[in-house]
Amino acid sequence: MEQNLDKLLDDTMESQGVMGVLCADKQGLCYSAKGTASADSAGLVASLAQQASLLVRESPNAPVICLESDGGNVLIKSHQDVTIAIHKMPGY
Repeated sequence: MEQNLDKLLDDTMESQGVMGVLCADKQGLCYSAKGTASADSAGLVASLAQQASLLVRESPNAPVICLESDGGNVLIKSHQDVTIAIHKMPGY
């Protein structure tokens, strides 16, 4: 599984504008972090995803969280027991 995950994260890193990617479980354990993404933020990312899902309980799909700053955008999405965060430069 680890090789498949690394391949998927490497493919994501090759996308235009992507500077970092992080994958964590729902308890905040970091599976992998690449580029500008820090493994130390896995718990925070997982917690944000869980809190956002409480805002839209009636929806069967987890929301996508977008944090915007001058240093780029961070997109966070959960699916089943895995949370992904992608750091992108603005404009991509």
